[in-house]
Amino acid sequence: MAQFSVNAQRFDPYKNFKFRIKWDGRYVAGISKVSALKRTTEVVEHREGGDASNVRKSPGRTKYEPITLERGVTHDTEFEKWANKVWNYGSGLGAEVSLKDFRKDIIIEVYNEAGQLAIAYRVYRCWVSEYQALPELDANANAVAIQSIKLENEGWERDYDIGEPDEPSFTEPQ
Repeated sequence: MAQFSVNAQRFDPYKNFKFRIKWDGRYVAGISKVSALKRTTEVVEHREGGDASNVRKSPGRTKYEPITLERGVTHDTEFEKWANKVWNYGSGLGAEVSLKDFRKDIIIEVYNEAGQLAIAYRVYRCWVSEYQALPELDANANAVAIQSIKLENEGWERDYDIGEPDEPSFTEPQ
């Protein structure tokens, strides 16, 4: 585990507009939006027999919310290829699902304003539960066509080997 140096000069939180997504060892082109990483742990309430007035609470099952990735429609077929591993219409009986490799681990990287890697999360055993190949098309609209995938996952964790970057400083000429 990396040792963190505290940057006493950094006051501002990181922005949410500099990020990259990686799977199969490669960065995926053009992703413009990633939904939040969110987990919820159920609360289990119980009482002790001799204590009638107090309810105790303990943690139960933890659920990880699906993650949605969005990007503009291009000729890149990465979203479609992954979605087809879960269900490929017309591929023939018994070949609709690729059980061997329909799950992938992904990495979500967040960068500071200078483009330095600041934070990374590893998301485990993802698979595509929803794929939108094309948005609603409208001849009167002035918008980018967006495609999306929804990724079910079995958990995520921060990569603590990514330490706080040494941010650049510009000195004034003398």
